[in-house]
Amino acid sequence: MQRASRLKRELSLLTTEPPPGITCWQEESQLDELRAQILGAADTPYEKGIFDLEIVVPERYPFEPPKIRFLTPIYHPNIDSAGRICLDVLKLPPKGAWRPSLNISTLLTSIQLLLAEPNPDDPLMADISSEYKYNKQLFLQNAREWTEKHASQQRR
Repeated sequence: MQRASRLKRELSLLTTEPPPGITCWQEESQLDELRAQILGAADTPYEKGIFDLEIVVPERYPFEPPKIRFLTPIYHPNIDSAGRICLDVLKLPPKGAWRPSLNISTLLTSIQLLLAEPNPDDPLMADISSEYKYNKQLFLQNAREWTEKHASQQRR
């Protein structure tokens, strides 16, 4: 019950006061399956890209973090080809930094920040990470091309 009322409150806030560049909605009548879109920030290789994400809210939420993954392919050192995201707030301690005081809005904002500032020292994609570190121009070019190819669809 706590989960359902908290999710309703969070979704209502995400609808009325969404963080800039982020939209989130319920998938049909499934309360535990959400969809989100993140706009690529200006001055990043993801600029003008619209990235779709899937959010699965576990039974134990908020004591366990939601599972979030990219549905839109993205060229990024911290996001793998299956859309999984390497970000500490998406994992439980001791390895992660998830706390029940965090919410879906905070997570989506953190993911948006990760797009703007990749963490090449904690990569999921080692090859993209070393490209980011040692050949930034090539990384930026590849990331822009992927964004144009995969993330330039219509906004919800």
